[in-house]
Amino acid sequence: MADQEKIRLYKSIFYPALFVVILWLIKGADMIFDLGLNNYGLYPLEAKGLIGIFTCPLLHANLAHLFANSIPLLILGSFLFYFYRDIAWKTLGLLYLVTGIWVWVFARGGAAHIGASGVIYGLASFIFFSGIIRKETGLMVITLLVAFLYGGLIWGVFPQLFPNQPISWESHLMGLLAGLVLAIYFRNQGPQRKSWDWGDEDEEDDGLWAEPQVDDHLPEE
Repeated sequence: MADQEKIRLYKSIFYPALFVVILWLIKGADMIFDLGLNNYGLYPLEAKGLIGIFTCPLLHANLAHLFANSIPLLILGSFLFYFYRDIAWKTLGLLYLVTGIWVWVFARGGAAHIGASGVIYGLASFIFFSGIIRKETGLMVITLLVAFLYGGLIWGVFPQLFPNQPISWESHLMGLLAGLVLAIYFRNQGPQRKSWDWGDEDEEDDGLWAEPQVDDHLPEE
C-alpha cells in the first residue's frame, strides 16, 4: 500500500513538473534563437489570435514572469492529479481551452495576452470550489490550504489595482470562472463524500427510530 501511494504521488508530481520543464524549454529556445514566439500570443477577437488559445499559456514575457508561474503550476497541478486523478486530464484540458476561448472573446484587444496565469487561476478555483461542493473532509483540507497559499490571487482580477501594468486580468478572471464552472460540472465525478450505513435497526411503532437514509456514493480509489 505504501509503495502504491508513493507511485501515485510521483505520478501526480511528474505531469505538472513535465509541463513546467516544457515551458522553460520554450522560453530558453525563444531567448537563445530569438524566435519571437510571443507574437503567437492570444489577440482577442482577431483571427491571428485564435492560435493563442493553444499557445498563450506556453509563452511568457520574461524569466521573472515564467518563474512566478512555475511554482503555482507545480503545486496546484500536483494537487489536481493526486486528489482528482480520475478527472484530472479532462479538467486540465477543459480549463486550458475554456479559459483561452473566453479570453479571446471577452478580453481587451490591441495586445497579445500571454502566460499560464489563466490556467493557474483555473486550477486554484477548481480545487477550492470542488472541496466546498463535495463536502469531503480531505478535500476541504486542501481547499483551506489553497485558500491559505493562493487566496491573494483574487486581487489579480481587479485591473484598478494594477494601473498601467501589462497584466492580463481577463485571463485571471476567465480562469477563475472556468474553474468554478468545471467544479460544478464535475461535482458527481471523482472523489466523493463518505457515506456511512449503520445497518438495520428495529423501528419503533411511532417511527422515531426509522433507519437513516444515506447517500450510496462511495469514494473512488
